[in-house]
Amino acid sequence: MTVKHASDVEAKDVLNAKDTKIQVLISSKEGPNFALRKFSMQKGGGMPRHTNTVEHEQYVLRGQATITIGDETHHVKAGDVVFIPEGAIHSYLNTGEEPFEFLCIIPNKEDKVVVMDEASC
Repeated sequence: MTVKHASDVEAKDVLNAKDTKIQVLISSKEGPNFALRKFSMQKGGGMPRHTNTVEHEQYVLRGQATITIGDETHHVKAGDVVFIPEGAIHSYLNTGEEPFEFLCIIPNKEDKVVVMDEASC
């Protein structure tokens, strides 16, 4: 069993992203099936178009952003839920005035990330 406060978990820069941090709140070493991560993007920050080999279940905690999944663009805000299938091309852009924060749950499988276009965030 693991109990801790999110503020005790180190925030690290997300590779290939702009003004975006990740905290691994529950790692694959702690949870047998899923990992829980928290992302925080500063105003104007984001992640370029990329794919992952695992699905993502996300819950928006704060702020607003544009998320593109495949050919569809979605404007999301606090309280919204997002599902991104494995292999789907997706990107994020914080379009609000405050940080955009969300929780992201992924299965504990190898996750290969392929960046499609670094200039898109």
